[in-house]
Amino acid sequence: MTNTQSHAKREMDILSKIMPDNLVTEFEPEILALCEKFGLSGQSGGSAPYTAAAVSQAVKKLCLQETISPLTGEDDEWAFGHMNETYYQNIREGAVFKDGKDGRAYYLDAIIWKGDTQGESGNDWNTFSGSVEGVMSRQYIKSFPFTPKRFYIDCTRVPFDKNKHNEKDAVTCGDGDYVYFIKDKSQLDRVFKYYDRYEKNESIRKKYGL
Repeated sequence: MTNTQSHAKREMDILSKIMPDNLVTEFEPEILALCEKFGLSGQSGGSAPYTAAAVSQAVKKLCLQETISPLTGEDDEWAFGHMNETYYQNIREGAVFKDGKDGRAYYLDAIIWKGDTQGESGNDWNTFSGSVEGVMSRQYIKSFPFTPKRFYIDCTRVPFDKNKHNEKDAVTCGDGDYVYFIKDKSQLDRVFKYYDRYEKNESIRKKYGL
């Protein structure tokens, strides 16, 4: 037993005694095995923190069914979507799609809008996806390999005025209808360095109600 595993075993025993209902003890054999492997890997004082962080981050992502390496875009990464057999979804990252086998791939969460309205959690902002001033949350992937990246863009809302605003832009937010606007469009520059802008295909839009 390495010093790393010995330390882990002692801590796990203490945890079980003082917090018998904890969530970690169930995974004790696996945790101790991982600590033993780490102890045998010959880490130095300088490399140990970096390696431990990399391993723990990988385990966290894998438990959450997230990717730990870039998407390849190869054929074996795609499956038919739930709508029909021309609609493809990436099996490694469920927010990546393409319309047709040879269609351009896009990421649904490329842009997350960050509003300035009071949220239920007490924050002074809220976040959502969708379309603001014709700019959609989904954006085209420039090329593969691809690592999903979200950009948070500030926006604000004003009460909907039928004399000023297009009705299709109105959003119902509990206490009324509003229209959202982008606060600083220069924030989009970094989005379109990473992604190509998604433009709605009219036939696809009608077909899927996008």
